Amino acid sequence: MKILSIEHNREAIALKTPFKTALRTAWDVEFVRVCVKCEDGSFAYGEAPATKAITGEGLEEIEASLQRVAKAFVGKSIEQAFVLLDTLSDIGSSTMAALDIAFVFLDAHQKKQSLFEYFGTQNKEPLQSAITISLNSSLEMLHDAKKAYEEGMDILKIKLGADISHAIEVVGSIATELPKAVLLIDANQAWDVERSKSFIDATSSWDVALIEQPLGAKETERMAELTRYASVPILADESVFTLEDMRYVLEHKCADMINIKLMKCGGIRKAKEMLEYARTHKIRCMMGSMLEGPNSIRAAIHLSFAYRDVITFVDLDSPMLYKNSQENMPQDFLYQQNKIEII
Repeated sequence: MKILSIEHNREAIALKTPFKTALRTAWDVEFVRVCVKCEDGSFAYGEAPATKAITGEGLEEIEASLQRVAKAFVGKSIEQAFVLLDTLSDIGSSTMAALDIAFVFLDAHQKKQSLFEYFGTQNKEPLQSAITISLNSSLEMLHDAKKAYEEGMDILKIKLGADISHAIEVVGSIATELPKAVLLIDANQAWDVERSKSFIDATSSWDVALIEQPLGAKETERMAELTRYASVPILADESVFTLEDMRYVLEHKCADMINIKLMKCGGIRKAKEMLEYARTHKIRCMMGSMLEGPNSIRAAIHLSFAYRDVITFVDLDSPMLYKNSQENMPQDFLYQQNKIEII
């Protein structure tokens, strides 16, 4: 079965409320959807969101990359497409991920396997995703946290900014009001070592599960210093795009855990390499995501089920944040509050 065409278009899904982090504010999930069609009439979608602050790719860059490389895949088998994709060095990781996701979905179709079978998943018990509490005033964040918790969402990913006093106040109020909630702290590179240590010291009496990427992505030596100091696990996100990054961060003890995202590493196959490495070396991971469309989230969900022995936390809450939670949703998984089920 040969590839007949690769087309793409822009999509946007409205959010219930603005999504705010130390890096950006978003009102919609904006992404490029890729459609790969084959000669037998089969087709599959891949997606890449606009995350220029992280991957360097906005919608324009993704579209330009796809326009540049799409014709090279026409007439090739899926196996040949994988080989060609791995040789491309002039496209970003999100563009690569969108193509890889579509090719993997088509590969499963050719093998007449469900994605559950294709990934070799053994356990279909539902997984629980964290829900993001966007960066706002302390009162707004406490309100949002309590609302989420009352709706059954007890793993809270709390977005914080550069103001450490505000960060301590937010975490203290949520930890006090919701003592049974699991608190995942995400600073999105907004802190330095001194502020990070201040936060760690001030919050030591509260049950914080981890601190994600407190320092700049390239500050690996300082991350190692902070990891040695911290009594709470440090999770590397923007510092780790590739398997090579992952090895470096772990070998130099720059973090305790790794956040794997398809848009950073370049798709399903690259993520599998990282997850296999984590499995071999008994490294705990988060399966994370950007604000993404349903088809790229679908890929991350199936990886989460297949590698649930490696993945300590799942952060795939984009569909929970959509204004219309069922918008364009694939039919092989379902969100029930914060539980993800494979159908």
